Amino acid sequence: MNRLESMITMGGFQLPTKTVREMIVGSIDVIIQGERMRDGSRRITKITEVVGTEGDVVITQDLLNYEIEGEDDTGRIKGRHVGTGIVRPQFWERARYYGMERDLSEALDQLQV
Repeated sequence: MNRLESMITMGGFQLPTKTVREMIVGSIDVIIQGERMRDGSRRITKITEVVGTEGDVVITQDLLNYEIEGEDDTGRIKGRHVGTGIVRPQFWERARYYGMERDLSEALDQLQV
């Protein structure tokens, strides 16, 4: 979050750090992390939900992780996306509002270990 905070202050805004963090947390539901693997391919390696703040600390929880299972005969990374066991993320009500509750539920069910 420090990069986002720096960008906001570089824009000329003089706001307390706590206020900036609360603005960021109020604007972001999910962080999707992509990574270039050692074979040169790109994978989504983590999906993390931004839950809120506790004081100056931003609280997040991982919803999905990419687990590397090995390589195929050509050296290409093999793996799978695995849910962390969270079946009802904080943004559930927003998904319901947009009519996506069923899709979200099915996607999370497919990821459960």
